[in-house]
Amino acid sequence: MVAGDGTDLDRLVEAVHQDSLDEGIVRGSVGEIERLVMTRSPLLTAAQRRDVCCRVASRMEGFGALDELLADREVSEIMINGPGPVWVERHGALELSGISLGRAEIDRLIERMVAPIGRRVDRRSPWVDGRLPDGSRVNVVIPPIALDGPCVTIRRFVLRRLALSSFAGPEVEALVSEAVAEGANILVSGGTGAGKTTLLNAMAAAIDPAARIITVEDSAELALPHRHVVRLEARPISVEGVGLVTIRDLVRNALRMRPDRLIIGEVRGDESLDMIQALNTGHSGCLSTCHANSPIDALRRIESLAMMAGEGMPLTAIRSQLASAVDLVVQVGRSGDGGRRIVSMGEVVGPDEVRTIVEGDSVVASRSRGERLAA
Repeated sequence: MVAGDGTDLDRLVEAVHQDSLDEGIVRGSVGEIERLVMTRSPLLTAAQRRDVCCRVASRMEGFGALDELLADREVSEIMINGPGPVWVERHGALELSGISLGRAEIDRLIERMVAPIGRRVDRRSPWVDGRLPDGSRVNVVIPPIALDGPCVTIRRFVLRRLALSSFAGPEVEALVSEAVAEGANILVSGGTGAGKTTLLNAMAAAIDPAARIITVEDSAELALPHRHVVRLEARPISVEGVGLVTIRDLVRNALRMRPDRLIIGEVRGDESLDMIQALNTGHSGCLSTCHANSPIDALRRIESLAMMAGEGMPLTAIRSQLASAVDLVVQVGRSGDGGRRIVSMGEVVGPDEVRTIVEGDSVVASRSRGERLAA
């Protein structure tokens, strides 16, 4: 076989990869892969042979055609919507990647992603969440749930250590930094992909460098510059139905670990009640995020999540405790150029009552609770 255009090389890669599977060639056997390439297509140039060998090895050891996307630090999301073109998100905008995958290759990718994390995806359990070795989150959905074929969504671990100044003007930056340094309990809210975790990471830079920080995350993303950081990560249930460690489990355990500061990557379940109760018993300086469209919506969401804890606590009691626990809610969103900015900030002044103190890059009111924290 003489490989001419890219299509011929693609077919050769497919054929050599199948040959390697048929012969039981293990990962890392570069010499064996090269032998199969030479057998199939002895007239390749040296450059073509290297290219085919690398692509076959990538299929065997990595994630095949996705490896180049996973290596691109500008790609924040990779989306496979069944057989066909692969979509990516760059700088907040969706675009075609130039890569197209067939059903067989998607099935191989799913197996490569799911097997190392001890998860299973089949007709009885047609979706799965996991984490790739580089920290990226992966979600897989297969037929019959996904009507057009297996879908894979990879949220890249591309958290950049941006300064707080990247999210706000000098006046707002100073206000937020001061609140964090003083030990205010702050909730960051926003939509999916709004930059909540990145902002949380930037805000945490204002914490005393000597503080003991405990972080609790579903998938570890935070990259704090402090010396004394203990990172805790939740664990999904195994194929055998054991080993589940929830965010709520970790929050409860973190409170026994003498934290100066507690950072919860995202509150989205019954752990919200434990967080509220902890903040009302002397654990100040907590930072966390949640999905919401405004500061008041963020409070209502936390209330709803706390009600789901099943402890029988009435809404009025939860609402009152939440108002005492949370000092500020920072709303973050995407700007017109694809960046992320603080769009507003509210101070919690009563049950289900938020007073706006920041709008855009302007501070429109002073913090009334700042004096209490400083004292």
